[in-house]
Amino acid sequence: MTKLKGSAAVVPKGVNPQGLVIIGEPGQTRGQMLAQVAVTPAFNAALVVETFQKNLMGPDVEMMALVDSLKTTNAAVKAGDLSALEAMLVGQAIALQSMFTSLARRAQSQEYQRNLEAFLGLALKAQAQSRATITALVDLKYPRQATFVKQANIAHGAQQVNNGVQAETAPAGHADRSAQARAGTGNSGVVKNELLEAVHG
Repeated sequence: MTKLKGSAAVVPKGVNPQGLVIIGEPGQTRGQMLAQVAVTPAFNAALVVETFQKNLMGPDVEMMALVDSLKTTNAAVKAGDLSALEAMLVGQAIALQSMFTSLARRAQSQEYQRNLEAFLGLALKAQAQSRATITALVDLKYPRQATFVKQANIAHGAQQVNNGVQAETAPAGHADRSAQARAGTGNSGVVKNELLEAVHG
């Protein structure tokens, strides 16, 4: 038995443990109560768990106990306690490793190549899922942090790096040529190096 707001109650004696007992709010119709429960994450998860656990725990597992247990786990995760999720991932990784070992041994004992490849393929899939589960566990335990790198301009020797800054002045005698170079107009010929015009001796 469970209330829609999250509080729990004990299933009365003689009530089917797989049954659903709903305590709604005043003024709610039966359809509204059922609709609210139908979209409850804990109830949906409990339905799946109850379906697949029958060959493990038998038919005596109470549906409302599953719902309450899931609500407790959800509340812990919401509060920042991820220990239940970490334990789940560790258990899954170890279980998948056991599946890999079993399937690999069965593959080796096959007489025909076709059967060997089938079992070996399943073994490698279990191994890959185990590795992925371990990766998810590491990411949960040690979250990756984003790194922001600013642009760095490094000049060596006589180099100069200008980021969008134009020179305000030019040396004397070169102002007209600098203006023509920036405007893209004027004589486009090669400008002689004036140092070569000096007469020696």
